Amino acid sequence: MTLTNDDLLVPDWSAPPAVRSLVTTRSGGVSLPPYDSLNLGIAVGDDPESVRENRARLRACLPADPRWLRQVHGNQVVDAATVTTLVEADGSFTTQAGVVCVVQMADCMPVLLADRAGTRVAAAHAGWRGLAGDVLGNAVRALDTDPATLLAWMGPAIGPSAFEVGDDVRDAFLGHAVEAGAAFVPHGPGKWLADLFLLARQRLAALGVGAIHGGGLCTVSDSKRFFSHRRDRVSGRMAATIWLDP
Repeated sequence: MTLTNDDLLVPDWSAPPAVRSLVTTRSGGVSLPPYDSLNLGIAVGDDPESVRENRARLRACLPADPRWLRQVHGNQVVDAATVTTLVEADGSFTTQAGVVCVVQMADCMPVLLADRAGTRVAAAHAGWRGLAGDVLGNAVRALDTDPATLLAWMGPAIGPSAFEVGDDVRDAFLGHAVEAGAAFVPHGPGKWLADLFLLARQRLAALGVGAIHGGGLCTVSDSKRFFSHRRDRVSGRMAATIWLDP
């Protein structure tokens, strides 16, 4: 079995032809509930054989094995070409053709980056902790080029009507940028609804990224297409991949 177009999202952005990217949904795999069906996470309680089959189906769509990371909601970004074992990081980049950057998610936002020349790409795992810790800044700097030449695409994530947070989360962003206040709507005493898409858009704009695409696909509200840890607590993981054509 192979994944079909219905099982995948292809980012809608103005990246050059050499830049390729695919994002999985929850469909097209073999995992049983509550991981049904294309769970790619190896540490969420699913049957390991099912995960291996699911990853093999994704691999068939790619030029090489993805350089999987051990994500910790941090801000470390590594050179994907150097990843030969599972390393602790929440983003990777490459300038080498055929090297596949990948991040997993189930509410946190995947952000893909590419330059207009089609010579460098990156993927970042941007939940609120990663955003507050500047994983996007680290990814942009790792690409070592004029940010104005970069394109960004924001993938599926918990949406602004579903992401309730406390004062601590809001304060973490306001401490760095006063404009972040626009991304938080009051939702009861000490509670706020946070807009991850807006927070990422603000940070990317502040970094000077030339074009920002995507945003708006809510993992929580679309249970048919997306896994959501916030919604289900026990859930699978999707993946966002990006690479340069060999």
